[in-house]
Amino acid sequence: MGPRRIVCLTEEPTETLYALGEADRIVGISGFTVRPPRARKEKPKVSAFTSAKIGQILELRPDFVIGFSDIQADIAAELIRHGVEVWISNHRSVDGTLDYIRRLGALVGAGERANAYADELRRGLDAIAAEAARLSQRPKVYFEEWDEPLITGIQWVAELVRIAGGDDIFPERAAEPLARARILADGDEVVRRAPDIVIGSWCGKKFQPGKVAARPGWDAIPAVRDGELHEVKSPLILQPGPAALTDGVAAIAAIVREWSARQPARDQQR
Repeated sequence: MGPRRIVCLTEEPTETLYALGEADRIVGISGFTVRPPRARKEKPKVSAFTSAKIGQILELRPDFVIGFSDIQADIAAELIRHGVEVWISNHRSVDGTLDYIRRLGALVGAGERANAYADELRRGLDAIAAEAARLSQRPKVYFEEWDEPLITGIQWVAELVRIAGGDDIFPERAAEPLARARILADGDEVVRRAPDIVIGSWCGKKFQPGKVAARPGWDAIPAVRDGELHEVKSPLILQPGPAALTDGVAAIAAIVREWSARQPARDQQR
C-alpha cells in the first residue's frame, strides 16, 4: 500500500508520481513545480527549495515527505522533530535518477510500473546516444547553471551532454555534489577551454546571451564568435528527474545536432 499522503518538496517526485498514475497520493508540492502543469492547479504549494511552510505541511497530515539534497536538510530536520517520516534523496547521476524512480515506485507499491517507466526512459536515452554517435564532430560544451558567480559541472547534466553528442568542458567538477564546490573562481578558464557551444540554464531567471558574450575576453571563445549561445529552460534540466531525461536531454541534443549541421559551411568560410 505504501504512504497515502505525500508532500513533495521538489518537482521530480511529483512528476514521477504523476507519471506512475499515483498523483492521488500527493497532498502538497513545491512552489517551483511546473511539471506536469496540472499539478500546480491540483495541489497546494507548501515549499520553495530552501524553505517550507512547516505549519501548512503539518496541517496536511502527511505520512511521507520527499525532498532532495543537503540544501533541504533543515526542512527535513524540523519535520522529523514533528514526527513526520522524511526521505531526502541525493541522486546526482543519470543512473541514480533511474534508480530513484524505481525506488520511489517501490515505496508506493508501483514497483512494476516504475521499473517499466525507468526502462522506457533508458531506451529513450540510448536512442539519443545512438543518433549522436553518427555526428561527424563532437562539440565542446560549457553549461552554466548560474552567472553570478559562475557555476557549472552538475553531474547529470555533464552525462546528458555526453549522451547528446557533446563533451562537457569541466568534467572534473561533475564529481562535486555541492554547488559551492562548482563555482568558477576565474571565468578566464572558460576562455582557455574554448567551448564550441555555451548552454545557459540560470535557475529562476532568463538566460542572457548578450550579457555572456560581453564578458571580458569571451569574444575569443568559439561559441561566442559563432553565435552558439543557447538556453535550456531550468525546469527541463536542473532537477534530476524525468524532465532532464526526456525534454532536457532532447533540447541539448537538438542544439548539438544543429551545431554539427552548421560545421561544413563554417569550415569552408575558414
